[in-house]
Amino acid sequence: MLGLKKIDWYIIKKFISTFFIALMFMIVIVIIFDISEKVDNFVSKNAPLKEIIFDYYCNWVPYFMNMFSPLFVFITVIFFTSRMAANTEIIAILSCGVSYRRMMVPYFVSAFLIFLLSLSLNLWIIPRSNITRIKFENTYIDRSSTSNMNVHYQISPGTFVFVESFSSWNNTCNTFTLEEIRDNKVVSKLSAEKAVWDSTKGCWHLRNYFIRDFTEGLQDHVRTGRQLDTVINLTITDFYRNKKTVETLAFGQLNDLIRTQQMRGDANVMYAQIEKHTRFALPFSAFILTIMGVSLSSRKRRGGIGLNIGVGIALSFTYILFLKFSQMFVYSGALSPAIALWLPNVLFGFIAAFLYYKASR
Repeated sequence: MLGLKKIDWYIIKKFISTFFIALMFMIVIVIIFDISEKVDNFVSKNAPLKEIIFDYYCNWVPYFMNMFSPLFVFITVIFFTSRMAANTEIIAILSCGVSYRRMMVPYFVSAFLIFLLSLSLNLWIIPRSNITRIKFENTYIDRSSTSNMNVHYQISPGTFVFVESFSSWNNTCNTFTLEEIRDNKVVSKLSAEKAVWDSTKGCWHLRNYFIRDFTEGLQDHVRTGRQLDTVINLTITDFYRNKKTVETLAFGQLNDLIRTQQMRGDANVMYAQIEKHTRFALPFSAFILTIMGVSLSSRKRRGGIGLNIGVGIALSFTYILFLKFSQMFVYSGALSPAIALWLPNVLFGFIAAFLYYKASR
Protein backbone atom coordinates (compact mmCIF):
# COMPACT_ATOMS: atom_id res chain seq x y z
CA MET A 1 0.00 0.00 0.00
CA LEU A 2 1.52 3.31 -1.23
CA GLY A 3 4.94 1.63 -1.15
CA LEU A 4 4.97 1.70 2.64
CA LYS A 5 7.61 -0.38 4.37
CA LYS A 6 7.68 -2.07 7.75
CA ILE A 7 9.20 0.98 9.45
CA ASP A 8 6.45 3.16 7.95
CA TRP A 9 3.72 0.96 9.40
CA TYR A 10 5.56 1.01 12.72
CA ILE A 11 5.43 4.83 12.82
CA ILE A 12 1.80 4.96 11.61
CA LYS A 13 0.67 2.52 14.32
CA LYS A 14 2.58 4.51 16.94
CA PHE A 15 1.03 7.76 15.73
CA ILE A 16 -2.61 6.61 15.47
CA SER A 17 -2.64 4.48 18.63
CA THR A 18 -1.01 7.18 20.76
CA PHE A 19 -3.39 9.80 19.35
CA PHE A 20 -6.56 7.89 20.24
CA ILE A 21 -5.29 6.69 23.63
CA ALA A 22 -4.41 10.25 24.66
CA LEU A 23 -7.70 11.56 23.30
CA MET A 24 -9.86 8.95 25.06
CA PHE A 25 -7.98 9.45 28.31
CA MET A 26 -8.57 13.21 28.18
CA ILE A 27 -12.23 12.76 27.24
CA VAL A 28 -12.85 10.69 30.38
CA ILE A 29 -11.17 13.33 32.56
CA VAL A 30 -13.08 16.22 30.97
CA ILE A 31 -16.42 14.39 31.27
CA ILE A 32 -15.80 13.88 34.99
CA PHE A 33 -15.12 17.60 35.49
CA ASP A 34 -18.08 18.55 33.27
CA ILE A 35 -20.45 16.36 35.31
CA SER A 36 -19.24 17.91 38.56
CA GLU A 37 -19.87 21.36 37.12
CA LYS A 38 -23.32 20.68 35.69
CA VAL A 39 -24.70 18.20 38.23
CA ASP A 40 -26.74 20.96 39.92
CA ASN A 41 -28.45 21.79 36.62
CA PHE A 42 -29.17 18.13 35.93
CA VAL A 43 -30.72 17.63 39.38
CA SER A 44 -32.65 20.91 39.61
CA LYS A 45 -34.16 20.50 36.14
CA ASN A 46 -34.80 16.76 36.48
CA ALA A 47 -32.73 15.71 33.49
CA PRO A 48 -33.26 11.97 32.81
CA LEU A 49 -30.11 9.84 33.09
CA LYS A 50 -30.74 8.35 29.65
CA GLU A 51 -30.80 11.78 28.04
CA ILE A 52 -27.70 12.89 29.95
CA ILE A 53 -25.72 9.91 28.64
CA PHE A 54 -27.06 9.46 25.11
CA ASP A 55 -28.41 12.90 24.14
CA TYR A 56 -25.71 15.02 25.72
CA TYR A 57 -22.42 13.23 26.34
CA CYS A 58 -22.56 10.78 23.41
CA ASN A 59 -23.11 13.76 21.10
CA TRP A 60 -20.65 15.94 22.98
CA VAL A 61 -17.70 13.52 22.51
CA PRO A 62 -17.37 14.04 18.69
CA TYR A 63 -17.57 17.81 19.24
CA PHE A 64 -14.81 17.70 21.85
CA MET A 65 -12.65 15.32 19.79
CA ASN A 66 -12.71 17.63 16.81
CA MET A 67 -12.23 20.86 18.75
CA PHE A 68 -9.06 19.67 20.48
CA SER A 69 -7.70 17.39 17.76
CA PRO A 70 -4.87 19.89 16.93
CA LEU A 71 -3.73 19.75 20.55
CA PHE A 72 -3.62 15.96 20.63
CA VAL A 73 -2.01 15.66 17.20
CA PHE A 74 0.85 17.86 18.32
CA ILE A 75 1.25 16.21 21.72
CA THR A 76 1.09 12.76 20.13
CA VAL A 77 3.81 13.52 17.60
CA ILE A 78 6.00 15.19 20.22
CA PHE A 79 5.58 12.32 22.67
CA PHE A 80 6.28 9.25 20.56
CA THR A 81 8.86 10.93 18.28
CA SER A 82 10.81 12.17 21.31
CA ARG A 83 10.81 8.63 22.69
CA MET A 84 12.03 7.28 19.34
CA ALA A 85 14.79 9.90 19.36
CA ALA A 86 15.72 9.09 22.96
CA ASN A 87 15.98 5.40 22.03
CA THR A 88 18.17 6.36 19.01
CA GLU A 89 15.53 4.95 16.65
CA ILE A 90 15.50 8.15 14.57
CA ILE A 91 19.29 8.01 14.23
CA ALA A 92 19.08 4.36 13.15
CA ILE A 93 16.47 5.19 10.48
CA LEU A 94 18.53 8.05 9.04
CA SER A 95 21.74 6.00 9.22
CA CYS A 96 20.20 3.37 6.94
CA GLY A 97 20.14 5.85 4.09
CA VAL A 98 16.55 7.05 4.62
CA SER A 99 16.31 10.78 3.99
CA TYR A 100 14.56 13.10 6.41
CA ARG A 101 11.92 13.79 3.76
CA ARG A 102 11.28 10.08 3.25
CA MET A 103 11.01 9.58 7.01
CA MET A 104 8.15 12.11 7.00
CA VAL A 105 6.00 9.94 4.70
CA PRO A 106 4.36 7.80 7.45
CA TYR A 107 3.77 10.97 9.47
CA PHE A 108 1.95 12.53 6.52
CA VAL A 109 -0.09 9.36 5.98
CA SER A 110 -1.15 9.43 9.63
CA ALA A 111 -1.92 13.16 9.46
CA PHE A 112 -3.99 12.54 6.34
CA LEU A 113 -6.06 9.89 8.13
CA ILE A 114 -6.70 12.29 11.02
CA PHE A 115 -7.50 15.02 8.49
CA LEU A 116 -10.14 12.79 6.88
CA LEU A 117 -11.59 11.89 10.28
CA SER A 118 -11.81 15.53 11.37
CA LEU A 119 -13.27 16.65 8.04
CA SER A 120 -15.89 13.88 8.15
CA LEU A 121 -16.83 14.86 11.69
CA ASN A 122 -17.14 18.52 10.67
CA LEU A 123 -19.18 17.99 7.53
CA TRP A 124 -21.53 15.15 8.44
CA ILE A 125 -21.38 13.75 11.97
CA ILE A 126 -21.03 16.78 14.26
CA PRO A 127 -23.84 18.90 12.69
CA ARG A 128 -26.30 16.05 13.28
CA SER A 129 -25.09 15.34 16.80
CA ASN A 130 -25.14 19.06 17.64
CA ILE A 131 -28.90 19.17 17.01
CA THR A 132 -29.53 16.81 19.93
CA ARG A 133 -26.73 18.22 22.09
CA ILE A 134 -27.80 21.86 21.77
CA LYS A 135 -31.45 20.93 22.32
CA PHE A 136 -30.44 19.24 25.58
CA GLU A 137 -28.36 22.27 26.63
CA ASN A 138 -31.23 24.66 25.94
CA THR A 139 -33.61 22.46 27.94
CA TYR A 140 -31.56 21.49 30.99
CA ILE A 141 -28.52 23.77 31.13
CA ASP A 142 -29.28 27.14 29.59
CA ARG A 143 -32.87 28.33 29.32
CA SER A 144 -32.12 31.93 28.57
CA SER A 145 -34.65 33.69 26.35
CA THR A 146 -33.92 35.24 22.98
CA SER A 147 -34.47 38.93 22.39
CA ASN A 148 -33.50 40.74 19.19
CA MET A 149 -33.59 44.49 18.80
CA ASN A 150 -33.88 46.59 15.63
CA VAL A 151 -33.86 43.74 13.11
CA HIS A 152 -33.56 44.74 9.43
CA TYR A 153 -33.95 42.06 6.73
CA GLN A 154 -34.30 42.02 2.97
CA ILE A 155 -36.45 38.91 2.67
CA SER A 156 -36.54 39.07 -1.14
CA PRO A 157 -35.28 41.53 -3.77
CA GLY A 158 -37.05 44.82 -3.08
CA THR A 159 -38.94 43.60 0.01
CA PHE A 160 -37.68 44.70 3.42
CA VAL A 161 -38.74 43.88 6.98
CA PHE A 162 -38.09 45.96 10.07
CA VAL A 163 -38.79 44.69 13.59
CA GLU A 164 -38.18 46.95 16.56
CA SER A 165 -37.89 44.02 18.97
CA PHE A 166 -38.55 40.29 19.10
CA SER A 167 -39.23 38.25 22.24
CA SER A 168 -38.90 34.48 22.43
CA TRP A 169 -41.23 34.31 25.42
CA ASN A 170 -44.29 34.61 23.18
CA ASN A 171 -42.71 34.61 19.68
CA THR A 172 -43.87 38.16 19.11
CA CYS A 173 -42.45 41.00 17.01
CA ASN A 174 -43.16 44.48 18.29
CA THR A 175 -43.53 47.33 15.75
CA PHE A 176 -43.50 45.24 12.59
CA THR A 177 -42.95 46.97 9.22
CA LEU A 178 -42.94 45.46 5.72
CA GLU A 179 -41.89 47.66 2.80
CA GLU A 180 -41.83 46.96 -0.94
CA ILE A 181 -39.47 49.08 -3.03
CA ARG A 182 -39.28 49.25 -6.80
CA ASP A 183 -36.95 51.49 -8.82
CA ASN A 184 -35.78 53.14 -5.59
CA LYS A 185 -39.35 54.09 -4.69
CA VAL A 186 -41.55 52.79 -1.88
CA VAL A 187 -44.67 51.29 -3.49
CA SER A 188 -46.22 49.67 -0.42
CA LYS A 189 -45.80 49.82 3.32
CA LEU A 190 -47.44 47.56 5.90
CA SER A 191 -47.13 48.45 9.59
CA ALA A 192 -48.46 46.54 12.57
CA GLU A 193 -48.33 47.05 16.28
CA LYS A 194 -47.47 43.38 16.81
CA ALA A 195 -46.75 40.31 14.70
CA VAL A 196 -47.26 36.95 16.43
CA TRP A 197 -46.03 33.72 14.89
CA ASP A 198 -48.78 31.17 14.28
CA SER A 199 -47.10 27.75 14.25
CA THR A 200 -50.25 25.92 13.14
CA LYS A 201 -50.72 28.01 9.97
CA GLY A 202 -47.04 28.83 9.44
CA CYS A 203 -47.74 32.55 9.12
CA TRP A 204 -47.57 35.85 11.02
CA HIS A 205 -50.69 37.08 12.79
CA LEU A 206 -50.68 40.89 12.60
CA ARG A 207 -52.52 43.05 15.10
CA ASN A 208 -53.66 46.64 14.54
CA TYR A 209 -52.22 46.83 11.04
CA PHE A 210 -51.97 49.75 8.61
CA ILE A 211 -51.35 49.28 4.85
CA ARG A 212 -50.47 52.12 2.54
CA ASP A 213 -50.12 51.64 -1.24
CA PHE A 214 -48.29 54.55 -2.83
CA THR A 215 -49.56 55.71 -6.23
CA GLU A 216 -48.33 58.13 -8.87
CA GLY A 217 -51.23 60.44 -8.20
CA LEU A 218 -52.02 62.59 -5.22
CA GLN A 219 -54.03 59.99 -3.34
CA ASP A 220 -52.66 56.77 -1.82
CA HIS A 221 -54.68 53.69 -0.99
CA VAL A 222 -54.88 53.13 2.77
CA ARG A 223 -56.29 50.11 4.57
CA THR A 224 -56.47 49.42 8.28
CA GLY A 225 -57.72 46.62 10.48
CA ARG A 226 -57.35 44.84 13.77
CA GLN A 227 -56.16 41.42 12.54
CA LEU A 228 -54.46 40.07 9.43
CA ASP A 229 -52.59 36.87 8.61
CA THR A 230 -49.64 37.15 6.23
CA VAL A 231 -47.11 34.71 4.80
CA ILE A 232 -43.66 36.09 3.96
CA ASN A 233 -40.18 34.70 3.46
CA LEU A 234 -39.43 35.06 7.16
CA THR A 235 -40.12 32.46 9.83
CA ILE A 236 -39.66 32.13 13.54
CA THR A 237 -36.42 30.18 13.07
CA ASP A 238 -34.75 33.25 11.53
CA PHE A 239 -34.92 34.99 14.91
CA TYR A 240 -33.40 32.03 16.72
CA ARG A 241 -30.35 31.68 14.49
CA ASN A 242 -27.20 32.40 16.44
CA LYS A 243 -23.69 31.10 16.94
CA LYS A 244 -24.97 27.73 18.15
CA THR A 245 -27.62 27.06 15.54
CA VAL A 246 -25.16 27.25 12.62
CA GLU A 247 -23.31 24.34 14.24
CA THR A 248 -26.32 22.12 13.54
CA LEU A 249 -26.45 22.73 9.78
CA ALA A 250 -25.06 20.37 7.16
CA PHE A 251 -22.61 21.91 4.72
CA GLY A 252 -25.20 22.43 1.98
CA GLN A 253 -27.63 24.01 4.43
CA LEU A 254 -24.85 26.24 5.73
CA ASN A 255 -24.12 27.54 2.24
CA ASP A 256 -27.83 28.17 1.64
CA LEU A 257 -28.06 30.08 4.90
CA ILE A 258 -25.05 32.23 4.00
CA ARG A 259 -26.59 33.15 0.63
CA THR A 260 -29.93 33.97 2.27
CA GLN A 261 -28.40 36.06 5.03
CA GLN A 262 -26.16 37.94 2.60
CA MET A 263 -29.21 38.76 0.48
CA ARG A 264 -31.05 39.96 3.59
CA GLY A 265 -28.12 41.99 4.87
CA ASP A 266 -28.23 39.99 8.09
CA ALA A 267 -25.28 40.79 10.38
CA ASN A 268 -25.48 37.26 11.80
CA VAL A 269 -24.06 35.91 8.54
CA MET A 270 -20.62 36.13 10.13
CA TYR A 271 -21.49 33.20 12.43
CA ALA A 272 -22.28 30.97 9.45
CA GLN A 273 -19.18 32.12 7.57
CA ILE A 274 -16.94 31.46 10.58
CA GLU A 275 -18.45 27.99 10.97
CA LYS A 276 -17.94 27.22 7.26
CA HIS A 277 -14.25 28.13 7.17
CA THR A 278 -13.52 26.56 10.56
CA ARG A 279 -14.81 23.21 9.29
CA PHE A 280 -11.97 23.14 6.74
CA ALA A 281 -9.24 25.13 8.48
CA LEU A 282 -9.26 23.00 11.65
CA PRO A 283 -8.73 19.59 9.95
CA PHE A 284 -5.94 21.05 7.79
CA SER A 285 -3.99 21.88 10.94
CA ALA A 286 -3.15 18.16 11.30
CA PHE A 287 -0.52 18.51 8.58
CA ILE A 288 1.01 21.73 9.94
CA LEU A 289 1.24 20.56 13.54
CA THR A 290 2.62 17.18 12.49
CA ILE A 291 5.50 18.86 10.65
CA MET A 292 6.16 21.12 13.63
CA GLY A 293 6.03 18.21 16.08
CA VAL A 294 8.48 16.03 14.14
CA SER A 295 10.85 18.94 13.54
CA LEU A 296 10.96 19.80 17.24
CA SER A 297 11.29 16.28 18.63
CA SER A 298 13.31 14.26 16.10
CA ARG A 299 16.63 15.19 17.73
CA LYS A 300 17.85 13.55 20.91
CA ARG A 301 18.02 16.09 23.73
CA ARG A 302 19.48 16.12 27.17
CA GLY A 303 16.96 15.85 29.96
CA GLY A 304 14.63 13.47 28.11
CA ILE A 305 11.28 14.25 26.49
CA GLY A 306 9.92 16.60 29.16
CA LEU A 307 11.11 19.76 27.39
CA ASN A 308 9.69 18.61 24.05
CA ILE A 309 6.28 17.84 25.57
CA GLY A 310 6.24 21.22 27.34
CA VAL A 311 7.05 23.06 24.11
CA GLY A 312 4.46 20.98 22.25
CA ILE A 313 1.68 21.76 24.71
CA ALA A 314 2.56 25.48 24.66
CA LEU A 315 2.58 25.71 20.86
CA SER A 316 -0.58 23.65 20.39
CA PHE A 317 -2.50 25.75 22.93
CA THR A 318 -1.16 28.87 21.19
CA TYR A 319 -2.54 27.60 17.90
CA ILE A 320 -6.01 26.86 19.35
CA LEU A 321 -6.14 30.24 21.10
CA PHE A 322 -5.03 31.99 17.93
CA LEU A 323 -7.71 30.16 15.96
CA LYS A 324 -10.37 31.32 18.43
CA PHE A 325 -8.92 34.82 18.70
CA SER A 326 -8.92 35.21 14.92
CA GLN A 327 -12.72 35.15 15.07
CA MET A 328 -12.56 38.52 16.81
CA PHE A 329 -11.19 40.03 13.60
CA VAL A 330 -14.42 38.90 11.90
CA TYR A 331 -16.66 40.29 14.66
CA SER A 332 -14.88 43.64 14.51
CA GLY A 333 -14.99 43.72 10.71
CA ALA A 334 -11.19 44.01 10.43
CA LEU A 335 -10.82 40.88 8.27
CA SER A 336 -13.06 38.70 6.14
CA PRO A 337 -13.94 35.26 7.58
CA ALA A 338 -11.85 33.46 4.93
CA ILE A 339 -8.69 35.42 5.75
CA ALA A 340 -9.19 35.47 9.52
CA LEU A 341 -9.90 31.74 9.91
CA TRP A 342 -7.04 30.64 7.65
CA LEU A 343 -4.55 33.14 9.08
CA PRO A 344 -3.42 30.82 11.94
CA ASN A 345 -2.72 28.02 9.43
CA VAL A 346 -0.74 30.37 7.21
CA LEU A 347 1.39 31.76 10.07
CA PHE A 348 1.98 28.38 11.69
CA GLY A 349 2.65 26.96 8.23
CA PHE A 350 5.61 29.32 7.88
CA ILE A 351 6.81 28.34 11.36
CA ALA A 352 6.49 24.66 10.44
CA ALA A 353 8.44 25.19 7.20
CA PHE A 354 11.22 26.98 9.08
CA LEU A 355 11.46 24.29 11.76
CA TYR A 356 11.45 21.54 9.11
CA TYR A 357 14.26 23.28 7.22
CA LYS A 358 16.39 23.48 10.35
CA ALA A 359 15.66 19.91 11.44
CA SER A 360 16.38 18.36 8.04
CA ARG A 361 19.82 19.92 7.71
